[in-house]
Amino acid sequence: MLARAVPPNRRNIVLSPIIEPKESSVVKRVVSPVVSILAVALVAAGCTAATAPTGTKPVSGGTLVYATGDAEPTCLDPHVGGNYPQALIASQYLESLVSKNTAGEIIPWLATKWSEAPDGLSWDFTLKKDVKFTDGTALTPETIAANVAHVQDPATTSSTGYLALQKVTGVTAPSADVARFTLSTPDSALLDSLSQPWLAIESATALKRSQAVNCESPVGTGPFIVTKWTRQQSVSLVRNDSYSSPPADATHSGPAYLKAIDWRFLPDSASRYAALQAGTVDVIDNVQPDTLVAAKGSADLVTLDAPRPGASNRIELNSSIAPFDDVRVREAFIRSANVNDAVTTLFFGTAKRSYSALSSVEKSGISEPSLFTYDQKAAAKLLDEAGWSTKNADGYRTKNGAVLELSFPVSTNQSIPAEQSLFEQLQATSKQAGFKVDLKPLDLSSWYGALGKNLYNLVSAPYTKVGPDVLRTLFDSAGTKPAPSGYFANHSQVKDPALDALLEKAATLSDAAERLSLYKKAQKIVLEGFYILPLYDQQNHYLHRSVVKGLRAMPTVSTPTMYDSWLSR
Repeated sequence: MLARAVPPNRRNIVLSPIIEPKESSVVKRVVSPVVSILAVALVAAGCTAATAPTGTKPVSGGTLVYATGDAEPTCLDPHVGGNYPQALIASQYLESLVSKNTAGEIIPWLATKWSEAPDGLSWDFTLKKDVKFTDGTALTPETIAANVAHVQDPATTSSTGYLALQKVTGVTAPSADVARFTLSTPDSALLDSLSQPWLAIESATALKRSQAVNCESPVGTGPFIVTKWTRQQSVSLVRNDSYSSPPADATHSGPAYLKAIDWRFLPDSASRYAALQAGTVDVIDNVQPDTLVAAKGSADLVTLDAPRPGASNRIELNSSIAPFDDVRVREAFIRSANVNDAVTTLFFGTAKRSYSALSSVEKSGISEPSLFTYDQKAAAKLLDEAGWSTKNADGYRTKNGAVLELSFPVSTNQSIPAEQSLFEQLQATSKQAGFKVDLKPLDLSSWYGALGKNLYNLVSAPYTKVGPDVLRTLFDSAGTKPAPSGYFANHSQVKDPALDALLEKAATLSDAAERLSLYKKAQKIVLEGFYILPLYDQQNHYLHRSVVKGLRAMPTVSTPTMYDSWLSR
């Protein structure tokens, strides 16, 4: 038996069928156009294949320069913490057991096939043969066990990966090329979870190094190798000339075409876009809406929109503390927020208003526009009923001498300037109803700190996860308790036993139709309880120069993959 996965010391907070055995063998202001286009470049580079013209052949060699506006990771190992900036870069050097195609089907990657036990309490994954990590060690079932143990070890301080593996109790090796996952209860989301970069497979030998060393240079089986990380500047990656394990939907086999990737951190959007236009950068991400519009007029720039799976971009209302412990006040705020006008004026048609808890990528999502209509009279009536019936000299509602004040910490690393401007517009329209909204721009670390101390009434916290089980991550009562990293995902702090029961049952069922029915019921509880204010899909725009060919986004979490990419210059 292999090393047993370290048992979690808390129930799952963030991420992560009972049928006859089955097997699959395919198994604040609108910022400058620079930022927007830059983001578009990255999306374009990572989401949609920039196919070469008919008759051209891919060319080997060259260095692709990628400029990201996302926060620089504090660790290049996505097991540690588990955020989107880590996923962006880790997609170039780490690989997962399974992937997904554009139809949303699970397909082979490091595992060639898999099967579920009749009772749903174990899954067998047959590993691809002759795969080696870039340190020369082989991919074995023991490797998989070591990775599961690493993610589940509280000392790793994982959140996204840790929460996805809450039901996994261990990994064993029934044969030399099969890794068997054993579960405490059936987990219908397991395959979706294992497709994500936060559960990518790393060298078991490398994982024995100190966390500091592994954070600097994770060792994977991927098409590129991390060679140097210059903090606050860039990460250098070179081609893995021995690469042999692309996912089933890749367009070629063998090593990558590119010789190297220069992954730069350029937080200023104008600088990123200027660099793209000048040709010193090939791909950018986090593109502003106005930049996306401007880029349409350029023959040399290609845009790519790759909405992330999981949750919609939304504002979460903290129901655990006043004033949002009163559903009437939650609904009043939502009725006082003129989201539609803000989206129209700030996003120039690049974002569509959402009325769902889920991303448009998730086919299980339901939409309830009638719950989110802008109606100041209804807001006023609800606040009167809730006892906030008087106003002070500044026009803010009061109750027993207290002002109707809301703390809204904003992550400047995660919310693009157009979104920050949207928050300002909602601040203004909600003031008409008597709400005093205190917008507090914070860096990522301070923002996490504010959430951890429960110092917020409103928050916009993007959450990316494959599949509708993200609802359990975000709205199950257990999600109010921190993972080992200190992060928790249920920011609206919903604690509803009926909702918990629906989500838990859905997570154990093999019947897709029955699961869908339960997920729809769960969404209605969340939406009708006014725990969230949906805005739009998580914006994920990339922009790249036309010399970049073959760039696409992974159908899993929409990160760019450079494996099939090449340069025509």
